Amino acid sequence: MLIYENTLWVLLAALLLDAVIGDPAWLWKRLPHPVVWIGKLIAVFDKHFNKTAHEPFVRKLGGVLTLFFLVAGSLLIGAGIHALAASLPLGEIFTVVIAAVFIALNSLYRHVAAVRDGLQTGGLEGGRKAVSMIVGRDPKQLDEAGVSRAAIESCAENFSDGVVAPVVWFAVLGLPGLIAYKAVNTADSMIGHKNEVYADFGWASARFDDLINLPASRLSALFIALAAPLARGSIRTSVRCALDDAGKHRSPNAGWPEAAMAGALNLSLAGPRIYPGYTVNDRFLNAAGRRDASAADISRALAIMLGAFALQTVFVAVLAVLFAL
Repeated sequence: MLIYENTLWVLLAALLLDAVIGDPAWLWKRLPHPVVWIGKLIAVFDKHFNKTAHEPFVRKLGGVLTLFFLVAGSLLIGAGIHALAASLPLGEIFTVVIAAVFIALNSLYRHVAAVRDGLQTGGLEGGRKAVSMIVGRDPKQLDEAGVSRAAIESCAENFSDGVVAPVVWFAVLGLPGLIAYKAVNTADSMIGHKNEVYADFGWASARFDDLINLPASRLSALFIALAAPLARGSIRTSVRCALDDAGKHRSPNAGWPEAAMAGALNLSLAGPRIYPGYTVNDRFLNAAGRRDASAADISRALAIMLGAFALQTVFVAVLAVLFAL
């Protein structure tokens, strides 16, 4: 059996550890984060399999092979770490620490809060500088409302990708599933772009990332909607916005948590966005909502995210109790 019989208790401990401690900066200044290792491996595949001289089919095949090796290697590494942990006297504690490294609630909160703090203490330029750390759009084209909306969209989308999805795959497959998920998600962020360089090579990673994020995106929208009252929002409005508008997003998954957050805050999110060198002309989610977002709205989004995280944690605890009976 790949996972512990008390996997859910281990997962619960990992969630609490990440929430309280997160990623210690002093540690990752001295050691490369595991996601950095994954990124370096993807860069090697990119260098060798994604040459401009190759035909599109060859680049697409290289991308498929890259995905295969990433997933297979991650599953094997995860199984090896699990076997090592199982052989140790306090192996479950080791597993808790490893799992917590791949859950990003604490770091996500700090990065989004930095945008709010940047706006409040450094004005528009402070907000632009902070938001450039978490989104790829051109910060020079963003006014205060644009900076705030970008931070809120990142908060919602990354709650799904960085918190709910890792929990789902750890619950299903233990450490092998968690590490494999992070490898695919990292590949999607690095090479899953629909541009001339990566449209073929990144195709497999992007499509597989869409597939494995399907359950988490819907769950995250539900947790966000249930937490809407923490920001004086309506659960019903948030759910309705998710159901009605999620499909308007170009991503089959990001639209769910973003639309739920838009409904919870009565904001219009997504819409046209300017990136370096190109513009994305997407439709607005919750088009009837406000567009004049501010630092205060970022605080409300963070409150909803923390509430959604608490609901997820309680859900895991309830499942752990039920499976223990």
